[in-house]
Amino acid sequence: MSDNNLPATSRRLFLGLAGGMVTGALISASGFARAENEDELDDIQCRLMPRETEGPFPLREVLNRPDLVRRDLTEGLPGVPLALQLKIVDVNNGCRPIEGAGVYVWHCDRDGRYSGYNDARGETFCRGLQFAEGQGVARFNTIYPGWYPGRVTHIHFQVYLEDPAGSRATVTSQLAFPDTVTQAVYNSRDYTERGQNTSVRSVATDSIFADGSELQVVTIEGDPVAGYVARLVVGIAA
Repeated sequence: MSDNNLPATSRRLFLGLAGGMVTGALISASGFARAENEDELDDIQCRLMPRETEGPFPLREVLNRPDLVRRDLTEGLPGVPLALQLKIVDVNNGCRPIEGAGVYVWHCDRDGRYSGYNDARGETFCRGLQFAEGQGVARFNTIYPGWYPGRVTHIHFQVYLEDPAGSRATVTSQLAFPDTVTQAVYNSRDYTERGQNTSVRSVATDSIFADGSELQVVTIEGDPVAGYVARLVVGIAA
């Protein structure tokens, strides 16, 4: 489904939640061993983020859920901690940060399951909404995603801009991880039961990223024990 077909009412409802954000949506990153440093995001070249399919598991009802405006997406699930920072910038305005942009993130758990579908109907793990702060950074605490046959490890995200007329397209894309990091995670204790992804062994051979992934592979630091901090600049034409 293209970005332009996303319901305008859902966009407005999501962005309307910004005025009612509570402290719980901005919880601290305790339990995530690596410190966050948003300044490092500024060193990455700013270009327009490629658009990708939202995939078969978007669960758009999340956009109407105030309780899912949250930083912590884990819901107690086991996995390697991942602090994700997405910096939203306007490529048409000198790459200035876009404060208040709404960001929806979703991905599978360590076993390759998406909440809200199949045997996980009614669940909401590994999904959440945040609003970009003053430097344009939306922050999420989650776990390193697992894999399922046919796709390399990835995270879906959508960016919503305030637009009362509902005519401005949102941005839908996906991000990936360096292959060596993914391999290290899947060798760690919490992921050894499933092991390595033998169906798609690299970002370069994935069906979505094969046409180029330069702007979609995160900058990442950490290890499978302490957890990781992943950063990505998302350039959009606001």
